[in-house]
Amino acid sequence: MDAVKVFCPATIANISCGFDVLGLALDAVGDEMILKKSAQPGIRITKITGQELPLEADKNVAGVAAMALLDALDHRGGFEIEILKKIKPGSGIGSSAASAAGAVFGINILLDEPFSQQELVPFAMEGEKLASGVAHADNVAPALLGGFTLVRSYQPLDIIKLNTPEELHATILHPQIEVKTADSRKILKTAISLKDGIRQWGNVGGLVAGLYTEDYDLIGRSLEDHIVEPIRSILIPGYEALKQASHKAGALGVGISGSGPSVFALSKGMEQAKQVADAFDKAYADVGVPFEIHVSKINLQGIKILERW
Repeated sequence: MDAVKVFCPATIANISCGFDVLGLALDAVGDEMILKKSAQPGIRITKITGQELPLEADKNVAGVAAMALLDALDHRGGFEIEILKKIKPGSGIGSSAASAAGAVFGINILLDEPFSQQELVPFAMEGEKLASGVAHADNVAPALLGGFTLVRSYQPLDIIKLNTPEELHATILHPQIEVKTADSRKILKTAISLKDGIRQWGNVGGLVAGLYTEDYDLIGRSLEDHIVEPIRSILIPGYEALKQASHKAGALGVGISGSGPSVFALSKGMEQAKQVADAFDKAYADVGVPFEIHVSKINLQGIKILERW
């Protein structure tokens, strides 16, 4: 096998209560990448369509992640990467993670899989470090592993794939504005009160318990964020209107996807998720900001091979 084409899913990070530790993979939105073996050593990004991004490997998250993988193997061969970007940078649904994770996944396949999916996460995190200044795993972990993931620890890295209830679906509204992850992180507090911490980790525990017991009401009650959302929501026009509309439409819960500006809601069943999408559409029509809406089941597999040759 000399080449592989992969689908790299968009992701929702944080999931309200789990800043930097919780994430999930989407099925309906994602990038595509083609990775090929090359006679020229190193990593070359030959083409990017859909977005204006650097072709230089050391300035592109896919290139940086791929180089980290090759360095770990001391591999002297080369690879070419072509990226079809369908996830807009700064959208809050894991654009950089899709590129970084897709690069290491594809190259690992072409090298006959010297690493497990779990072992690929640290390499993809190097791409995230380039994008945001922080090597976080809450997007790249679900992109690689699928479903819901929990980063129990960063030092040492300990990632757990969680149970995903079958009927859980996501609705995402993406306002057509850009919020850079690095900028969104700068406005966060560096310390929190004990009271807020207790509320937050109670919700993290509740959400994980709800996923395993498939208790949709408990999942909904746990989708609360008393630490990050109050600060980041000021960067999202019409956020409170979206939140109110989704609750009235029957969503289990709603929150900011990653660093924003995308807003997500979780629902029980596709029909409920579509009703939330209609509510999002009506609530945002008067805000004056163009937007896109996606409805998706949870992607249990993560990155998928589309073709190989």
